[in-house]
Amino acid sequence: MMRLRLSRYGEASTRPSPANRMMSEFTHDFREGIDINVGVGYVNEKTIPVDAIAEAMRAVVGNPEKYRQAFNYGGPEGSPNLIASLRRFLGDTRNGLAIGACGATSVLDALADLFEPGIVVTSDPTYYIYTNALERKGFEVLAVPEDAEGIDLSALERKLKSLGAAAERIAFLYTVTVNNPTCTILSNRRRRALLDVAQRLAVPIFYDLAYEPLLHDPAAEPFQSVLPDDDMGVAYEIGTLSKVLAPALRIGYILGPGGPLLNALIQKTSDAGFSAPLFVQEMSSWLLDNRAAEQLKAVNAGYRAKAVAVREGIDRSLGPLLEECRGGSAGFFFYLTFKDIETHPESPFFRFLTRASGDPRVIYIPGVYCVHPKGDLAERGRRQLRLNYAFEDVSQILRALDLMRDAAYATLV
Repeated sequence: MMRLRLSRYGEASTRPSPANRMMSEFTHDFREGIDINVGVGYVNEKTIPVDAIAEAMRAVVGNPEKYRQAFNYGGPEGSPNLIASLRRFLGDTRNGLAIGACGATSVLDALADLFEPGIVVTSDPTYYIYTNALERKGFEVLAVPEDAEGIDLSALERKLKSLGAAAERIAFLYTVTVNNPTCTILSNRRRRALLDVAQRLAVPIFYDLAYEPLLHDPAAEPFQSVLPDDDMGVAYEIGTLSKVLAPALRIGYILGPGGPLLNALIQKTSDAGFSAPLFVQEMSSWLLDNRAAEQLKAVNAGYRAKAVAVREGIDRSLGPLLEECRGGSAGFFFYLTFKDIETHPESPFFRFLTRASGDPRVIYIPGVYCVHPKGDLAERGRRQLRLNYAFEDVSQILRALDLMRDAAYATLV
């Protein structure tokens, strides 16, 4: 019999994570037009600019002078055209910029390989896909409860103090500025306060901007980058084009001070496959230069209308049953906390909505997947769920909410 000497990460990866299982089940078992997906975080197909993407391909093929060797290997830093387009789009010409091997997820994955395993400080509820991956690679996650502005500073200071000498093992701070799963917006003053904490600890801080382009509430405060205020060179921003253009383009980037960390990340990209597919980078460059403004406007208008309609549906169908509802101003999630109804996979509520005889089945993300199992919110997470309002049409989401109401009252009987 073969001896399989897996690493700690390899051994942990033999057991699929919740995100792995959900994506697999969705792609294999989802019945289009019957089941309702308010869980798996796909964007709405109607927001993907298919015609513009086809036009971008023709533009790249038709201009080999500008888009050189577009179907060959690219450089590990990223396409010069795409980097220039991103700089114009982001309005940043000062910092280093590199393109990940396969979306923003590949940038996050690279960080987990580049840092010595230690403690990662993040919010609770967490971006569970990444925190699960970090723990498989030997990191410890210090999950700090959020409040209405992001990571709670008082809770953060208490947890840092409780670490004592172990605070020396902090590898980095990580925060999603429009949190996944809650869509809580990290306020500008909280963003700056977290930079101060990172500078005091002398460790890097990574701001994940994945959902920042989808700020669709006109009453919300515009985002302000902390990079211009980072005198110590500890702050980095990680972004993606997936939520605005198309997830399948797999374009993610990191922006921040040049130096050893960025150099190491570029080498990691080279090790992973030389670069992101070059023709996709060139197409993305063309899209940013020629379609981004109108696309962003259309996408945000669509998500704003859906957010308003779905929030009204939540209040109508579930309002008396809820303790709290977060989200609806940016991104495309609502995060619900029930007063008494448990939502975890073993709960009657979950079984009612996913039963084989159910027609349709309703797919959502249970809160127990989102909160850290060793964090302060572990028990509360049993009564929570993330609702994605991007993928389905409003009528289907409203139907899902009515089915959730039925499941809840069936549970209470």
